[in-house]
Amino acid sequence: MTKLTPFLMFQGQAEEAIQFYASIFKDLEIVSMVKYGPEAPEIEGKIANAVVKLHGQEFYFNDSNIKHEFTFTPSISMFLDFDTEQELDEAFTRFAENGLVLMPLASYGFSKKFGWVQDTFGVSWQLNLH
Repeated sequence: MTKLTPFLMFQGQAEEAIQFYASIFKDLEIVSMVKYGPEAPEIEGKIANAVVKLHGQEFYFNDSNIKHEFTFTPSISMFLDFDTEQELDEAFTRFAENGLVLMPLASYGFSKKFGWVQDTFGVSWQLNLH
């Protein structure tokens, strides 16, 4: 094995999700993005594959050309350590907008401040004050 990369599969919202995450994380970089063309008319213009780098970690994004009966689940989540409380609070607030708070920001014994939230796209984020 040479590399492990999280793969986030959406049903037509991948680009919207990337833009949302870019509005929260100023160091998010779109490394590459390929969109479906006329060969896939039902999803033309949606993301066939994109590589996004966030805090040095690459992620693959995709809009599936196959409809699935499943989506994201909180049992798999993105775990982020924050250096400042302000950064953590701002990210949590943005993720919680139109999302679902799974654990509100608080001290849970294992962390000075921690929160777990599922964003509007269904992706779960565990946010921790480092």
